[in-house]
Amino acid sequence: MRIPFTQVDAFADAAFGGNPAAVMMLSAWLVDATLRRIAQENNLSETAFLVPADGGEADFELRWFTPGDEVEMCGHATLASGHVVLTSDTTRERVRFATRHAGVLEVARDGLGYSMSLPERTPSPETLPGVVEALGVDGVVETLRHPAGYAVVVVDDAARVRACTPDFAELAKAGRYVVILTARGGAGEADVVSRVFVPAFAIDEDPVTGAAHAVLTPYWTEKLGRDSFVAEQASARGGRLTCRLDGERVILNGGCVTVIEGTFLLP
Repeated sequence: MRIPFTQVDAFADAAFGGNPAAVMMLSAWLVDATLRRIAQENNLSETAFLVPADGGEADFELRWFTPGDEVEMCGHATLASGHVVLTSDTTRERVRFATRHAGVLEVARDGLGYSMSLPERTPSPETLPGVVEALGVDGVVETLRHPAGYAVVVVDDAARVRACTPDFAELAKAGRYVVILTARGGAGEADVVSRVFVPAFAIDEDPVTGAAHAVLTPYWTEKLGRDSFVAEQASARGGRLTCRLDGERVILNGGCVTVIEGTFLLP
């Protein structure tokens, strides 16, 4: 079987930035074990699989796999999927994806990049046994959790976010979390700085994470007292995106760059 393959740097203005994702168009769903093995072979933080949708609610069905497992929502691979579809069909202005756990997600053209709509996921204050210790950070202001599997640690200085060196083995033991470390940006920085660690899903650090900003946006819009802000995810690759709260939706804006096109040969 020959499967079209596109690798995209999402939330990036140029190649080698943002977060890479593989986008693979299928005519019908393969068994989950095969999807997992393809994602392991790609060895990227996410592989997005698309299948044309039958109904009128969405244009495609969409699922995402890390090298470790399927995830219930992934922002950057959704943005990358929108980029692939909208690049291949220049008459489209937007594309809608039906997902199994996150509802219908939309990616639309927006200037030189794209806007993406995700469901907001407001976290609630909660202790996170083992998480702060595994991160090894001081200056913790607040810890929060969202039941979809997000753990948020807020610290008092963006420099602590940038300098963090987690114990990834211990962090994986602390729970099946997407762990978000965040702080207000300092002078000359973005409004909000974060890093995201996902060792429980075989990803030590995710470069730029759209789904994490569906959690950060409702939190930080309240703290900052406005409905939008500029965010920086301070990974080695790095990425910036704008975040806006619109009722029960989070609107993220960013660019995408195609870096690889080819064919995956499935035995």
